[in-house]
Amino acid sequence: MTWPPATLERARAIIARYPQPRSAVMPLLYVAMREDGGITDAGMRQVAELTGITPVQVEAVASFYNMYLRHAGQHVVTVCRSISCHLLGAEAVRDAIVDESGIPEGETAPDGSMTLMATECIGACGGAPALQVDYEMVEAVTPDAARRLIRWLRDERPAAVRSDDMQERFGGGRSFDWGPDDPTTVTGPVPAFALFGTAGGEAP
Repeated sequence: MTWPPATLERARAIIARYPQPRSAVMPLLYVAMREDGGITDAGMRQVAELTGITPVQVEAVASFYNMYLRHAGQHVVTVCRSISCHLLGAEAVRDAIVDESGIPEGETAPDGSMTLMATECIGACGGAPALQVDYEMVEAVTPDAARRLIRWLRDERPAAVRSDDMQERFGGGRSFDWGPDDPTTVTGPVPAFALFGTAGGEAP
């Protein structure tokens, strides 16, 4: 398997930022997710070939971190389950999402609209309970707001999500001043970095 020329060019540009090719494994796994719709055996082999390590070594990284998904919907909803969020109602938020979406934790909707995950700390303890849609944060979420969020994702099918917009729609108080709104948006379950071709279009 070989990625298309544009994807290979993007991958080589990422590798060029590191002193050793193997250091680029993690960002290249995002490229693989974007290219294949999830982490595949073929994608991991491609990353291994580009970085000069074995497919098993690439799989060791991909299987250790839960942001690398074998199957990913259009959006990935991730509920924090660390201690602050747990104590302030994250379990009820997760249960509301499971009930509203009909998706078990760790699974993807049959129509591919979303994937539901639970994870450890996402760095919003002061705004617990918190969740993310793709990599965009929403703080102080209630079960009712979580249900509205799921209905919005399911019915509106937004092409991109932004923290500021979702916080206004579905969040409570913020843990700190987030600063100016960032127009860069996420268009799927990979970060909105230009080199990944996800920040408002293809990378240059």
